[in-house]
Amino acid sequence: MAAKVYTDKDADLRVLKGKTLAVLGFGSQGHAHALNLKESGCKVIIGLYRGSKSRKVAKQHGLEVFDTAEAVKRADVIMVALPDTKQASVYKEDIEPNLCKGKSLLFSHGFSIHFKTVVPPKNVDIIMVAPKGPGHIVRRQYVEGKGVPSLIAVHQNPSRRAKKIALAWAKGIGGTRAGVIQTTFEEETETDLFGEQTVLCGGASALVQAGYETLVEAGYQPEMAYFECLHELKLIVDLMNEAGISGMRFSISETAKWGDVSVGPKIIDASVKKRMKTALKEIQNGKFAKGWVKEYETGYKRYNKLLKDGEKHGIEKVGGRLRGLMPWMKKRKVKGAQAAY
Repeated sequence: MAAKVYTDKDADLRVLKGKTLAVLGFGSQGHAHALNLKESGCKVIIGLYRGSKSRKVAKQHGLEVFDTAEAVKRADVIMVALPDTKQASVYKEDIEPNLCKGKSLLFSHGFSIHFKTVVPPKNVDIIMVAPKGPGHIVRRQYVEGKGVPSLIAVHQNPSRRAKKIALAWAKGIGGTRAGVIQTTFEEETETDLFGEQTVLCGGASALVQAGYETLVEAGYQPEMAYFECLHELKLIVDLMNEAGISGMRFSISETAKWGDVSVGPKIIDASVKKRMKTALKEIQNGKFAKGWVKEYETGYKRYNKLLKDGEKHGIEKVGGRLRGLMPWMKKRKVKGAQAAY
């Protein structure tokens, strides 16, 4: 049975009328939620740690900024827009002491709640609003009068209004313009981690590198290997994104189609799917989450090493040079292993 899709008519922004909405963090998702909600007529404040460089940026956008603890104290609905590994310590220090009955905690990803690195009291609503796109797209689509499809979830509902609050927030950021689907914290977290690890990031990166290495080791020019295994991937993914796998196949040559359906399953075979199932099991039983939290607690040593090793791969050097020949390509430099934080 297809999931129900909620749209503008199913959500009421008046649910947030008279409430103060705090967004903790002003990064990718945080800035988009805050600005979109503000422009939707909601009262929004920002919570940041002292010394945060984002304070100046948020104030330039006309937003009131407070220390994190003070923002939680003042707000009725609090969005935790912080990295997964940072949430537990910020929760203990700044959020938990200032929570009280009637408040709502909102997340854009279920990691901390599902894996219990954050365990809130039973007298507050725990909800999720997760746009299926990066923050700059959430912001841009809203400004253009459109929206990004989003997920909502309710983990705790003592107010009996948690779903209405989630839908109202989704409407405020533009999500209901596109469509909103209800899920659970468990389903969102486990499918999101699985997708990142086995297909979108881990799977795609490893596949691209393996293809590149195979061609270079066989004596082909690195430039040719880059074009065939990385550069043209976007063209294929864009076709899939626009029309599905069958739509992509409609747009490519018969030779490419035959190679796709006859050779592809030999590369991504049953053994790969078996390892995918193992990865999923380690997500479901919490092994991945425990390992990731431990990695954070011990200073990101292996994480930083693996990222730096990846930056030294031959595909990065040849790719940087070739992208320099492409005037339409936005130039971006890797600023180090922890650039995201």
